[in-house]
Amino acid sequence: MKTHEWARDDGDSVKVGINDYAQDQLGDIVFVELPEVGATFEKGEEFGTLESVKAVSEIYMPVSGKVTAINEALTEAPELVNQEPYNDGWIIEVKPDDPDEVNTLMSSSDYLEMLKGEE
Repeated sequence: MKTHEWARDDGDSVKVGINDYAQDQLGDIVFVELPEVGATFEKGEEFGTLESVKAVSEIYMPVSGKVTAINEALTEAPELVNQEPYNDGWIIEVKPDDPDEVNTLMSSSDYLEMLKGEE
């Protein structure tokens, strides 16, 4: 399954968001459905949704693990996902079940190659 989330290894945890391509395709994001802190998900499982002026889109876990933090700023300012998808627009923080799983994620250059194949 091709998804458009990013994951950044922050030591003991992984920050997760959607990438610039995905936020651009969605358009103006008006609502973010966030999971509860403490919830656990498997890799590939839906953990929330983004609602934009164009559509509602599911957000999927890039790694299996437990949600340790949510970006509560998105409740009041969902547009942060559009404005700064890699910084203030992060969505959740996860403690991975298997830290090595992070090493199996697609690199940014591999992701760009995948996008070229979709054109």
